[in-house]
Amino acid sequence: MEFSEIFQWSTLIPWILGIVFGIFVGATPGLTATMAVALIVPLSYYLPANAGLALIIGVSFTAIFAGDIPATYLRIPGTPASAAATLDGYQMARQGKGYRALCLDLWCSCLGGLIGVGLLMAVAPQLARLALKFSSFEYFWLALFGLSMSAVVSAGHTFHGLMAATFGMLLSTIGLDIVSGAQRFTYGQTELMDGVQFIPVMIGLFGLSEVMRHLWAPDSDTEGSSTADVAALSSRQKSSLFTSLWRQKRLIGQSSLLGTLIGALPGAGADIAAWGSYGLAQKTSQEPERFGKGSEEGVIAPTSANNAAVAGAWIPALVFGIPGDAVTAIVLGALMVYDIKPGPMVFEQSGGQVQAIFMIALITQCLLLPAGWIGIRTFDRLLKCPRRFILTAVVLFSVVGAYSLQSSLFDVGIMIGFGCLGFLLERCAIPLAPLILGLILGPMVEKNLRTGLIKTEGDWLPFINRPFCLILFCLLSALLIGPWVYRRLRKTPSGG
Repeated sequence: MEFSEIFQWSTLIPWILGIVFGIFVGATPGLTATMAVALIVPLSYYLPANAGLALIIGVSFTAIFAGDIPATYLRIPGTPASAAATLDGYQMARQGKGYRALCLDLWCSCLGGLIGVGLLMAVAPQLARLALKFSSFEYFWLALFGLSMSAVVSAGHTFHGLMAATFGMLLSTIGLDIVSGAQRFTYGQTELMDGVQFIPVMIGLFGLSEVMRHLWAPDSDTEGSSTADVAALSSRQKSSLFTSLWRQKRLIGQSSLLGTLIGALPGAGADIAAWGSYGLAQKTSQEPERFGKGSEEGVIAPTSANNAAVAGAWIPALVFGIPGDAVTAIVLGALMVYDIKPGPMVFEQSGGQVQAIFMIALITQCLLLPAGWIGIRTFDRLLKCPRRFILTAVVLFSVVGAYSLQSSLFDVGIMIGFGCLGFLLERCAIPLAPLILGLILGPMVEKNLRTGLIKTEGDWLPFINRPFCLILFCLLSALLIGPWVYRRLRKTPSGG
């Protein structure tokens, strides 16, 4: 197909509508990017190939960014990939820099997406071939690495982060056993047969618990008594925005590269990419102690990575027909409808259409800037309402978001229960983000561990002696033991 078809109104109209829909869905807690793509894919079947793909790509990229808006202002991640924004982004908002945090977020999302798409175009076959070599042994260590990263980089004591991640993994065992199919820890509740859904848990932990915190100590936010103050203060922070972006160019490139690499690993996803880049940024920062307290680096790293990961997920999907994440798993069906057959021959059989996909993805990153800015300003104006209205809206959106997943009041009860639990955990200085990631990655850890042991008949050696496994094992060991060793060495007298 000709590139000129991309700029026809028949393609531009659904493309723009998809971008707007992605902003709305991403900024609404409980409505994930995967859900948005699943809803619009049936509509894309009635459109020409370029228009349908533009609609899908527009939704997926913009929804990932928009999830950071409520995460920054309300500490409610709009999507799972936005959970990292509840750390430094939210702290910046409490300091009156919410608008600045989201402007950094928007530009880094765009830049990360551009770098991710550029890498997708340049090295798709090579990275996909590397990802294809990963087996259950490597994925076990990858999931453990993502879990440990979230625990280590969380505010507070590392042990508390590991404890929260472990609790999240234990929650992930509820439901049907992945090998025998037997029920585990359901206690006769049929609603628990599919496990504990992470969306109601995420909304409860980050949303409802925040409302409880404000009700418990309504005057605790000494940084500002209303969101209107936040907006007024943050509007004066624009002048040095591009200076900050230029100063952090290495971090943007580093996080985007890591995000693309992780996104190219089937099943890894943007959430692991965000946490992995956040942890790497903290380890390589000159001011690691500022992370979790409103660090701009803590905003730039995860948002650069998660948008790059969206592009990276297309690498195995296009070249080998292996979906990199849930969104590309849905997109594969749409590609088949348009007679695009993913696989090693896709560039020869459908080269023109694949190039059109690349072009659409690149332009979408540029269109994200005006669309995202409108989304930020709209949300910013809504937050100028009195705090009691904002908290009421948070509760309303929390209930609607939890109920919309399966139209189940049971999920609303789960959300309320974890809201109370999140409030208590924070009172005990236990971070919440590792718990969420433990719930998401727990099945991946268990499945690949048990699959690997079944393959080897109980032999643990292949989990260590394979090259990628050894690399991940060493990285994980350095992550957990390195800080302790470093502190011990610093305490050792130089003469002794």
